[in-house]
Amino acid sequence: MAKLLAIDGLNIVRRVYEASPEPDSDLKASIALRHALSSFRNLLETHQPTHVLAAFDHGGENWRHALYPRYREGRAPMPAVLRAALPGFHQRLREVGLQVLAIPGVEADDVIGTGVLRWLSEGKGEAIVATTDKDLHHLIAHGALVWDHFKNEWHDDAWVRQRFGVAPERLHDLLALMGDPTDGVPGVSKVGMKTAARLLNAYGDLDAVIAGAGILKTPLGERLRAERGILEISRQLVHVKTDVRLGVSWNMLAYDAH
Repeated sequence: MAKLLAIDGLNIVRRVYEASPEPDSDLKASIALRHALSSFRNLLETHQPTHVLAAFDHGGENWRHALYPRYREGRAPMPAVLRAALPGFHQRLREVGLQVLAIPGVEADDVIGTGVLRWLSEGKGEAIVATTDKDLHHLIAHGALVWDHFKNEWHDDAWVRQRFGVAPERLHDLLALMGDPTDGVPGVSKVGMKTAARLLNAYGDLDAVIAGAGILKTPLGERLRAERGILEISRQLVHVKTDVRLGVSWNMLAYDAH
């Protein structure tokens, strides 16, 4: 049976780079990318995939910025030395036999979401997503598994329920309600993970929360009513696109370890 490994490339690269306390420099970037390449090799060795999708953010603004100009405004930009070194890193990945996808106007999440759901819907086989990004854990609801390379652990349905308090298919509703400061997703004020999970488990999904809890004569109900517009924007921001034109075939993503 075939096996797709979808790798969230910058998730690995930036975590490896930021693990070093050294100031930004060409040397730091070079060392980090050498370690990141080892991480990619370890993923290939560990999971023995037949197909690999190595996704990277293209950089620049994407459809989420067009929807909400403040998207990611608080996130530190990628260090210039690291960005300058990425094309060479992509080339090394190609030499290993990987197809690197970085598509303008969308994020790596959208590329991975599209590829993984297409793979699963066509019944190709197993799908593994290598990431620590919580947004991509919703793919578990569709039959994928998430692998945390840094902790060497699997994330499945039970893990998501334990970590977030909701089922994987409700994860985007949870993130819309609670927001995500890392990405600048606003959410509803004073709603954290526990409150968001409680609302979703009580009402079912985000539309039901808006219809039910949103009419309560409580401070929470008032906030849900007052912030309905920003909640809808938050829902769109955390949504992962699944209709991206990837420009590759499964044959192009086939990986031969030999």
